[in-house]
Amino acid sequence: MAYTVKINGVDHHLDVDGEMPLLWALRDVLGMTGTKFACGQGLCGCCTVHLDGEAVRSCQTKVSYAAGHDITTIEGLSDDGMHPVQVAWREHNVAQCGYCQVGQMMQASSLLKKFPNPTDAQIDAEMTGNICRCGTYPRIRAAIKDAAKMKGA
Repeated sequence: MAYTVKINGVDHHLDVDGEMPLLWALRDVLGMTGTKFACGQGLCGCCTVHLDGEAVRSCQTKVSYAAGHDITTIEGLSDDGMHPVQVAWREHNVAQCGYCQVGQMMQASSLLKKFPNPTDAQIDAEMTGNICRCGTYPRIRAAIKDAAKMKGA
């Protein structure tokens, strides 16, 4: 069956099985490799994208469900890499190995939509499903707080 999915403001027509995870459609069908594959079970957060502005795990989101919704990937977060989260990530040198950071940034940008000036408890609650094997959590928290200040400026 064919599905139309709107990704980063552009309609894409996919002739795929509706059960296919959105992650595979992004990476394998559309060649959008910014979104990462890791656990495949929605537990690590590497594959996080936005569905109508909300953070979701693309490895667990079926193409049939995603059709008709606005999807934003890391490629669509900012045209020029200057989204406050991206700027703060660079300023704090958050990435170590970097593999999880796309999902971390997507989760953080969704968090800042919900909580423009988040508390530590809100950051913990919203970011808890995003795993960083390198343990850069203090830098992630600092970057989120700085990104919140940039958004408010």
